[in-house]
Amino acid sequence: MFSKTKRKIVFTVVLSLVVLMAVTLSTIYVSNRIALRRESEEMLQTYAEQYGAEGQPGDELSDKLRGPRPEENFEGNPEGRPDIRPGEGDLPDVRIPDRKNEPKFRLSTFYSAAYSKDGELISVNRGNGSIYSEDDILEIADSAMNSGKQSGSRGSIYYLVYDKGDYTLVAMIDSTIDNSNQAMLIKEMLIIGSAALIILFIISIFIARRIVRPLEENDRRQKRFVSDAGHELKTPIAVISANSELLKRELKDNEWLSNIDYENEKMSELVTQLLLLSRAENSEIPKETLDFSKLVDGETLVFESLAFENGKRIETDIQPGLTVEGNSNQLKQLVSILLDNALSHGAGEEIRLTLSREKHFAVLTVSNGADEIGAEQLSRLFDRFYRADEARNDAGSHYGLGLSIAKAVTEAHGGQIRGEYRDGKMFFTISLPVKKSEKN
Repeated sequence: MFSKTKRKIVFTVVLSLVVLMAVTLSTIYVSNRIALRRESEEMLQTYAEQYGAEGQPGDELSDKLRGPRPEENFEGNPEGRPDIRPGEGDLPDVRIPDRKNEPKFRLSTFYSAAYSKDGELISVNRGNGSIYSEDDILEIADSAMNSGKQSGSRGSIYYLVYDKGDYTLVAMIDSTIDNSNQAMLIKEMLIIGSAALIILFIISIFIARRIVRPLEENDRRQKRFVSDAGHELKTPIAVISANSELLKRELKDNEWLSNIDYENEKMSELVTQLLLLSRAENSEIPKETLDFSKLVDGETLVFESLAFENGKRIETDIQPGLTVEGNSNQLKQLVSILLDNALSHGAGEEIRLTLSREKHFAVLTVSNGADEIGAEQLSRLFDRFYRADEARNDAGSHYGLGLSIAKAVTEAHGGQIRGEYRDGKMFFTISLPVKKSEKN
């Protein structure tokens, strides 16, 4: 039980840290992307506004649309401008404005493509970059023109469609370096975060042990008290029984002695159940290979006569040949507790018991008619000394320990037990791992 608590504490701590780290990284990534996009759009706006000759936006394009000037040397131009042939739409590279106060603007790589009002390409500028070819730039520019959007992105390229009056300019900026820097930042944060998670995982294990240790010690003391008290009570119970028997010989029938015997028997049964619970929870039980199907069938036969006397019947559906590793006495007691519980507290005439194999488990289910049980009562069915009907005063020896013992025995055999109410019936289901050799 406490091992599960420790795992839950560690899991909760680690999960909280993972969620926190994921939210932090996502926030940083999104905020950086938004800031990068905003900065790129501002630089593109500036670039588009100042596009053209120094202080004369659009003059170069107007000149080129009118045709080449006579004084220009297109073969080996010292300024490095490409040869211009009428009708081909190739124009000189346009210089990026010199903004000395913004080094990033000057170091950024811009591309552009200019289109006439008729949608005809009239200029392409590759800037000073060599990552993207002219075809790549034209493909992005055409996509931007056809998208109907004023701005956007494609891969690591941000673009802006800008109306220059006589023509439309598609300005583009390459954010490859910024994206790489951002990816490197996220990668480094993931590495550091993972290392921190490992360290905090180890710390959380230590913290979980410190938190659970007092609870474990308290539970251990309670179990020791139950065991010690049970053994101590056996002696006075035996003495009371012996003295009562001696008095009966002298006083013959006496209602006071009969009452003493009755209460003494109840006390003896309670002590027996307390000791059974203590052994089931604390002791390492000897186990052997058992035919669980035969064991269940044998215990059911014992209760069939009891059921008949109480006007009930037990319907069984037992799959043969299911074997488990377990303690015969405890498993018999487990089946007896479930059947006795159904006989004592069940409504209706039929009690149904089924045993079948589901994957790697032998699943035992006992069901009986029952009054409606609330969710709170279901959650406390396996608590010690808990009875769903607190107003009931059992004439028998039911103290609310039977299901607690059943749970302890089941968990000692590596299984699980659960109770659920549906369709007017109460179901108790036990799952025990089948023998390893039969799992394949």
